[in-house]
Amino acid sequence: MSQHAPLILDVAGLSLSAADRRRLAHPLTGGVILFGRNWSSRAQLGALCAEIKAVRRDLLICVDHEGGRVQRFRTDGFTHLPPMRALGELWMKDALQATNAATACGYVLAAELRACGVDFSFTPVLDLDHGESGVIGDRAFHRDARVAALLAKSLMHGLLQAGMAHCGKHFPGHGFVKADSHTDIPVDRRSLKAILADDAAPYGWLNSSLASVMPAHVIYPKVDARPAGFSSRWLNDILRGRLGFGGTVFSDDLSMAGARRLDGREVSYTEAGVAALAAGCDLVLLCNQSLGEGRAVDELLDGLAEAQLKGLWQPAEASEQRRQALLPTAQAPEWEALMTQPAYLHALGLIP
Repeated sequence: MSQHAPLILDVAGLSLSAADRRRLAHPLTGGVILFGRNWSSRAQLGALCAEIKAVRRDLLICVDHEGGRVQRFRTDGFTHLPPMRALGELWMKDALQATNAATACGYVLAAELRACGVDFSFTPVLDLDHGESGVIGDRAFHRDARVAALLAKSLMHGLLQAGMAHCGKHFPGHGFVKADSHTDIPVDRRSLKAILADDAAPYGWLNSSLASVMPAHVIYPKVDARPAGFSSRWLNDILRGRLGFGGTVFSDDLSMAGARRLDGREVSYTEAGVAALAAGCDLVLLCNQSLGEGRAVDELLDGLAEAQLKGLWQPAEASEQRRQALLPTAQAPEWEALMTQPAYLHALGLIP
């Protein structure tokens, strides 16, 4: 069994630099998250993914590709997928048509990414549309947790048909709070009972089919003083214990404001990473820090290695197995072959 590789890092540009290669070869690196700046064309994206896999076959190549405004690649043949709220609106008119459309969206999303060499997308959003959150907004399927769960399950089915795992986010729910955790630390003052009955319900219902979950950088003070992604109570007692989830837990981006203050003080990336792993995250993300000299990325790699030597965190074989389980096993189609594939063409016709 290889050592636990918990870090998901980003790369600066359209191809790998020597610094990128060095960081990706580090034994603590488990994957890469791509952004719009890593895209110029399908050919370039395919070449970048091949470069990443040449460093290490087992690196998980990830992207935030949901549809609507969160879709990193939108030109050179990529289908413009609707925001998830469009599927919720369709559900109100025709529930069965909406589930078919959701499966089609998942299939097209995953098939196009995989044809370019991307392994994994952080989707579906399970947050509920309370009408308060600007950062979630139309990324959510619906206000009703049952509708959100069923449409998410349909989308996940489409992803799986194209050979891609999935990630429910942001546990136990980011839709109720107004503040944006990229720039702020949102606080949701509801009781655990209220949250479990509403926003967190999809995680219990989908516990047997969700491959991974990303917790919210939101504080729920009636449950824990720490944001959910740094809370063993949320991740171990509630998500794994009470809701029966057995898949992978990703931290949300450690560079977000919601991750940089713990217990009332500013923390380093290393402290945040160690806290997330200690709380029950299997993998931690650090995004948009490879630009320039990428000092923060090196600081986190070195800091985590040092923390391991000091016994501040222990590599977990179960976490490494969960990471590896997210890698696709089926062969991805070439783009040209995908364009004539009957299942893909059928799915395209179902997207609203």
